[in-house]
Amino acid sequence: MHITTDLVKELRLKSGIGIMECKKALIAAHGDIKKAIIILKKNGQIKAENKITNIASRGVVATYVIKNKYAYMIELNCETDFVEKHPDFLNFSSEALLYIHKNKIKDISILQALLEEKRIMLVSKFGENILIRRFCFIVGKYIECYVHRNKIGVLVQSNSKKVDVIKKVAMHIAANNPDYLSRHDIPDAIIEKERNIQSEITARLGKPLSIAKKIVNGQIEKFIDNICLLEQNCVFEVNQKIKDFISIHDTKILQFIRFELGEMI
Repeated sequence: MHITTDLVKELRLKSGIGIMECKKALIAAHGDIKKAIIILKKNGQIKAENKITNIASRGVVATYVIKNKYAYMIELNCETDFVEKHPDFLNFSSEALLYIHKNKIKDISILQALLEEKRIMLVSKFGENILIRRFCFIVGKYIECYVHRNKIGVLVQSNSKKVDVIKKVAMHIAANNPDYLSRHDIPDAIIEKERNIQSEITARLGKPLSIAKKIVNGQIEKFIDNICLLEQNCVFEVNQKIKDFISIHDTKILQFIRFELGEMI
């Protein structure tokens, strides 16, 4: 039976085994993919297939910025600290970022499909699951990035060429993990939910209504300060808010994105 290139490629993607081994298995199985997989299993060659469902919470967050106009960030996951530090794994993250830029990829499923063969090869090599979990990008002007120990990555876009100022803000974002840029970005439903919680807590204190309202309003302000970047106190200057720090330097933050390795897994 003639074994086509597409058939070999399909088996290779499913098994993580080399081309020649896949071709031999397909010949022995008369072109039947399922039988070929069984043959490879019996020969002890398949490593990748059973790793697909393993939890991969280690890995790397990496960034790629071009001329402060194009910025990309990706999270790749693996299972062990050995793999997350291995040059082949780190090179895969760099390759993926370059691929995103060159091919103008905007959908994670497209990126995963295009790099599936490479991913399977790494799964087979290391014997553990490897995932391209997510990526993001910002296109515009004055974009900077910050990465903390390959675990937390931040992209920040501003209206300023003051790199040192934006780097400090990016480091703050990495440390303090704000949910929103400003109070105006918080959905009304989020504020209302917190107000209901604080109202219930305050009601148990038995305070007069006028005092209770002041307490609730005060707690809401603290809540806003905690989740908004511009309202947070700087980690590098605790008595100064981010909005005051950037104002002094005649700078505005337009947007930011923060990835933390393994969050929500």
